[in-house]
Amino acid sequence: MAEHVALYRKYRPTSFKDVIGQDSVVGVLKKAIADKNVAHAYLFAGGRGTGKTTIARILAKEIGTSEKDLYEMDAASNRKIDDFRELNDSVHTLPFDSEFKVYIIDEVHMLTKEAFNAFLKTLEEPPQHVVFVLATTEIDKLPDTIVSRCQTYTFQKPTRVILASAVLKVAKGEKATLDKDAAELIAILAEGSFRDALGILQKVLSYSSDKKISRSEVESVTGAPRAELVNGVLTAISENNLEVALGHIGGAAETNVDFVTFQKLLLDRVRAVMLLRNTGAMKDTLKEQFSKEDFELLEKLAKDEESKANSKVLSALLGAYADTPHAYIKQLPLELALVETLQA
Repeated sequence: MAEHVALYRKYRPTSFKDVIGQDSVVGVLKKAIADKNVAHAYLFAGGRGTGKTTIARILAKEIGTSEKDLYEMDAASNRKIDDFRELNDSVHTLPFDSEFKVYIIDEVHMLTKEAFNAFLKTLEEPPQHVVFVLATTEIDKLPDTIVSRCQTYTFQKPTRVILASAVLKVAKGEKATLDKDAAELIAILAEGSFRDALGILQKVLSYSSDKKISRSEVESVTGAPRAELVNGVLTAISENNLEVALGHIGGAAETNVDFVTFQKLLLDRVRAVMLLRNTGAMKDTLKEQFSKEDFELLEKLAKDEESKANSKVLSALLGAYADTPHAYIKQLPLELALVETLQA
């Protein structure tokens, strides 16, 4: 039986040229390596699944560090003072067969205060043959004494366009076809994480019988709201029909949809209508983000001068979106926003 390999591992970049979405980070690191100006402590900060550990491994590879001289620690599991006393002892031994020993410490913000203090001395005066790469999703939790001793790089969340392109490419590598609007939905659900996007794709591919993935299959597997429900609310908003809008929201609630995702999809569409109405420059970009049927609806609503899908409603929806994760009744913020902006 073939070994199961997670897609995010199978398609993880192994060189700087394969990395997408982090051009500024990659550019500076490549120049530093070319100039033989490698720092002894790097801090990679950014959201989960944005490539911090992957680029740390590529950095190690590019400066000639072998697997024997590459050490990875998860600070969530190795966060105590004794762990870092051991590390402080090990850094002084010479590399096996490389110029540099590289220590990648993931989730470094999880260390205890005592562990930080134990680590600080080594970080201040590391041996010449050691490079530290610290990775964190929460840089604000790190002591200033740690941050100030590192070269800090901020990793940006990949855009939806980049994520959609990535899952389309991986799907092709898996000999599957992925509809454009299916890729777009995966990109929205992944919330700026390459790892999450490929995890969703893997789940959908496992479910599919023919490796021809439609948006409806992604909806079925992930529990994402059906496009018809979202478009029904959008059309009711445009027509200033509160009763119909609330009816569609009630229907969505009965199917137990995730209302945070529901509102993301609705916000995308109201924003698209507003942009299409006010500028022609965005048309081609927006056309790439939606299915043919969805885009035709958006264009139709944008041309309606009486449409209530406008900036006022969009502002109210943004407020509802922010309130939804903490709401006791998840659909209530959206219902309230429409009650306050539409007429029954």
